[in-house]
Amino acid sequence: MTTQTSQKRILLVSDGTGETAAALLKAAMVQFSDQDLNLVRHKNIRADAQLEAICADAAKDRSLVVFTLVSPQLRAGLIQKCKALGIPAIDLLGPLLQGLGGYFGLEPKSIAGLLHDVNEEYFRRIDAMEFTIAHDDGQDLTDLARADLVILGISRTSKTPLSMYLSHQGWKVCNIPLIKGIEVPAEVFDLDQRRVVGLTIDAHDLLVIRRARLERLGHDRGGEYADPDKVVDEIEWANELFRRNRRWPIFNVTGKALEETASEIMKLMASRRLTPHASLENMPPKT
Repeated sequence: MTTQTSQKRILLVSDGTGETAAALLKAAMVQFSDQDLNLVRHKNIRADAQLEAICADAAKDRSLVVFTLVSPQLRAGLIQKCKALGIPAIDLLGPLLQGLGGYFGLEPKSIAGLLHDVNEEYFRRIDAMEFTIAHDDGQDLTDLARADLVILGISRTSKTPLSMYLSHQGWKVCNIPLIKGIEVPAEVFDLDQRRVVGLTIDAHDLLVIRRARLERLGHDRGGEYADPDKVVDEIEWANELFRRNRRWPIFNVTGKALEETASEIMKLMASRRLTPHASLENMPPKT
């Protein structure tokens, strides 16, 4: 086998990020590891004029054009231009799309960048879950401004499981326990108050939940934590706190599934035109 020492150039052409083409090319180039390769990536190709410029560049040294284009028009246009100029070209995606279309009996959507959008959404969710875990139970308040939502509530009002559920929907959540006699962290009042919500629960249900937790932990069901009078007093104190801060909407979690409460919170946020990934810097000032 003859070894080529002169550098070869490959132009990667994509209507997205070009990651698909780059990954496939990398896998194939393992078989040609002795080649000196100059890889040039052209991303977000949407117009015929862009293809004209790419082909003119490739024609200078007959570079190989490797492309992933979902648009049939762009794909056909690039193939035609390469043939006219005698430029070698490899269509990585076209034959696969046609084969799948024939198998399913459907036309491809031909929407550019869908894989990139899916990946972006995946990483946003991972980021939201990592943020929520780090900010569970008020552990870290140093970057509270990054939170999409702050949940306040006394012990055993489902703050943590609700926060985790919302994080799977892409919300960065910080949940902070309310403890009678301890002030709410000052950082909470520096936030856009539309992103702060409170949780409450009926005294009987909370008493049952707390006693069950003590039993699971092998502790005595007595003490202030599960004392009926103390539980009522704690709930009344929290509800009074919420009444003094009327900008915080209150959600009663009594007898509700996590999904139901989460849905109510997300609907409220939507009505306020707040989304999980909106920039907090552009939010209106607190009133």
